[in-house]
Amino acid sequence: MSAFLAVLAIILTILAGFLMVKGYKPVIVLLGTGFVLLAVSLIVNPSVSLLEKDTTSGSRWFDILGLFEKIAGSQLTGVGLIIMAAGGFSAYMNKIGAARALVEVASGVVSRIRSPYLLLILAYFLGQLLIMVIPSAAGLAILLLVVLLPILKNAGVNPAAAGAVIATSSALPMGPATGTTVLAADIVKMSPAVYFVQNQLIVAVPTIITIAITHVFTQKYFDKRSKATTVDKMDEKDEGLQAPKWYSILVVLPIILLVIFSPIINDSIELSTVSAFVLVWAFASVIEVIRGRGRKEIVNGSTEFFQGMGKMFGSVVSLIIAAQFFAEGLKTTGLIDLLISSAEKTGYGITLMIVIFALTVGLVTFLTGSGVGAFSAFAKLAPQIATGLNSSATQLVTPMQFASGLFRSMSPVSGVVIAVAGGLGVSPLEIVKRTAVPMIVGSIMMTVLSMTLI
Repeated sequence: MSAFLAVLAIILTILAGFLMVKGYKPVIVLLGTGFVLLAVSLIVNPSVSLLEKDTTSGSRWFDILGLFEKIAGSQLTGVGLIIMAAGGFSAYMNKIGAARALVEVASGVVSRIRSPYLLLILAYFLGQLLIMVIPSAAGLAILLLVVLLPILKNAGVNPAAAGAVIATSSALPMGPATGTTVLAADIVKMSPAVYFVQNQLIVAVPTIITIAITHVFTQKYFDKRSKATTVDKMDEKDEGLQAPKWYSILVVLPIILLVIFSPIINDSIELSTVSAFVLVWAFASVIEVIRGRGRKEIVNGSTEFFQGMGKMFGSVVSLIIAAQFFAEGLKTTGLIDLLISSAEKTGYGITLMIVIFALTVGLVTFLTGSGVGAFSAFAKLAPQIATGLNSSATQLVTPMQFASGLFRSMSPVSGVVIAVAGGLGVSPLEIVKRTAVPMIVGSIMMTVLSMTLI
């Protein structure tokens, strides 16, 4: 029976991936697949218990709904709340022009360099820094197209090469404000700030340098081959709100506070991630009210924080809930236990699992264009697999998370690639052919570093 359930789990997982590639909403696909896996597991193996004795409804079938309620409740009071707060903060920073101010300040440094390919390297470094405080990959790409692209073009950078670099600026989703980082930190039972410093940076820094160098050779190669011109649709003056340059500090202030008031520096006071976002949002709102002289529209504009939270629930948190429900379905089939025992028999253990799960997350991301969906679907399995192999969950979670970003940056159906291609007036495939090699090289480097350094 266990073999039957494991085979069924594999078939349904493949079917779920196929449906997502065909455009079906990942939330519905993952919820539906999870429900089928749980239901079949209860039929085949009546001894399966979905809930603890003190929380069960008394009916195995109602317990499926109880499991969904338990997962949703834990997300809305835990990691989901953090992600929604980050989304609300990001939305408000965009509304008051602080995010744009940060990009403009950072771009001012880049504008002083005149070597085209050195500019590309600096632009990539800049993008990877900004993704830590502007966690929307497509949103950051649009900002960089508006502010940074004219600087690169004036220095002689091929617009397509600039687009490729901008499209990969979110390739390594790191920093305590990034949604998948928050989820990863929750899975390995660390604060986002500690997880970022102790686990992400040691892998990310060498990988970023490797990708930047690979970008130079790749873009040089395609620049020599390509004579195609691009129509820059982002050159017009956009209608985004202009803000004072000093507003840029507001965007990075939550991260500064999280590092200062964390076990990394401070043992007596620890500031939670949600509190950091709320504190800076309140501070920024007061500044806006003072500068706007108390006008009603300025005061009411602070509600953008809560609207942003709602949008983040609909786009990310709901997906994480559905993915965890799907993961619970996989667990009940015994597929995870089968994977652990198979890895132990090969003798490669955690090394094999790192490769398998990084590639799985990467492939699903490439096909669907959603890094969050792919990572969320498999990340919850990491602790059980790592425990079964006497290893650390961070060794699995970190490469899975980074794979979701790296493969997204070379997926022709991802939002960030489509946004950049649209801004340049080219096909997404024109961008992908310039991002594929740097992302593949980066994926290999990232995987090797995860095996050896974490």
